Amino acid sequence: MELLWDLELGIWSFSVFLARIKKARRWLVPTVGLLVIAVMLYRFEHSQVYHPTRDAEYTPDDVGRPAEEVWLKTPDGQRLHAWFFVADQASPRARYVMLFCHGNGGNLTSRPGYYRAILETGVSLLAFDYRGYGLSDGEPSEPGTYTDATTAYHWLRTRGFAPEHILVWGESLGGGIASHLAATQPTGGLALQSTFTSIPDIGAELFPWLPVKLISRIKYDTHSRLPHLTCPVVILHSRADTTIRFHHGERNFAAAREPKAFLELGGDHNDALLADRPAYVAGAERLVRLAEGQPVRK
Repeated sequence: MELLWDLELGIWSFSVFLARIKKARRWLVPTVGLLVIAVMLYRFEHSQVYHPTRDAEYTPDDVGRPAEEVWLKTPDGQRLHAWFFVADQASPRARYVMLFCHGNGGNLTSRPGYYRAILETGVSLLAFDYRGYGLSDGEPSEPGTYTDATTAYHWLRTRGFAPEHILVWGESLGGGIASHLAATQPTGGLALQSTFTSIPDIGAELFPWLPVKLISRIKYDTHSRLPHLTCPVVILHSRADTTIRFHHGERNFAAAREPKAFLELGGDHNDALLADRPAYVAGAERLVRLAEGQPVRK
């Protein structure tokens, strides 16, 4: 009788155990799945943020202006490639220069149309490649790109440009780099073209069910810097941007101090220039006018 009782008790206990396992699977499987995805995001975050290419796509001839080929040396020993387009010395804006911080894909040779549009304002322009891009040494990283932009800035200072005449243009990811430069060095103005508020904010939008803001190591927190900047700020963004949504531009604009201007572009993230070139040129013109202390025409 006692043996039968023990057997029944054993069967009951095993049934309870199986029931608990089955119940646990309901949350255990998705939890493990989310954990695996989170680990993958953490591990491959770098390759998701940076998409450098090494090969040249265009030359200064495609810009329609001669360029000085420049090699910059960073404090940590990296050699960076750059193009310097000198303004016509007859231009009343020859004392101004635009320091162009490009986006996360391609390299400095990928953007001749942007350079042409900015040069129409009568300023000089320095376009450079971050480490790991184009002909530049090394591999990209957030601290590294900050160092690279600062190196380019100081090179312009050695060429005689006053801090208030150095304007910084950030395209997409380059806006996170440009905003850091404007927060750490005196500049005459900052333009953010299709720039996010921060990398963790973008990640949280793509993966709202993951603790992206906790696991993200790459920040590029543009939004938090803007309230502390004293230079003029111009935001350029398109409502049709499907990569960096329009509200990022709106939030960045709201965070910036006066003087500031918001200019709405046309087209998607990578074709704003093709979709509405006049608006792009107008954005560059607004930044220069703000730096000059002139009123901005609405």
